[in-house]
Amino acid sequence: MERLKNKIRDIPDFPKPGIIFKDITPIIKDPSTLRLSVHELIQPYLGKNITAVAGMEARGFIFGSLVAWDLGLPFIPLRKPGKLPYQVESVSYDLEYGSATLEVHSDAFNDKDRVLLIDDLLATGGTAKASCELVERFGATVVACAFVVELDFLAGREKLSDYEVHSLVHY
Repeated sequence: MERLKNKIRDIPDFPKPGIIFKDITPIIKDPSTLRLSVHELIQPYLGKNITAVAGMEARGFIFGSLVAWDLGLPFIPLRKPGKLPYQVESVSYDLEYGSATLEVHSDAFNDKDRVLLIDDLLATGGTAKASCELVERFGATVVACAFVVELDFLAGREKLSDYEVHSLVHY
């Protein structure tokens, strides 16, 4: 995964001083590394009877929709409040500084669904854990959570200890 890691650039002091932002836009700008990332996100889950792929707003939409397309499966967007036009289920969760909410259409999943959850980054795990809870509210099973980047020092994987976690690049 050195090829992917070499494409990720550090942006110091973004979004606030002291943070080094891991910018994945060079990956999505380069078709061959984007294809590689999608291929590697999918590999552990071929033959696992996944029925849907879900991704969190916003960069999870990029990778999640490509994974769903490659697998020939539905893509389910998990969105910020007020963005979905139909009836929704929502989950609120705590962030390091504040809180957030995710919503999904009320008919997005059923109890037979086996879902692969995709996002660009695993940091503290709060968004991913809330996403799993939202999917499971429908009786669906979260097969795994897959990420392009994992910030190991923030221990987000610990919040996801009930789930299989697959990350391509570790910092």
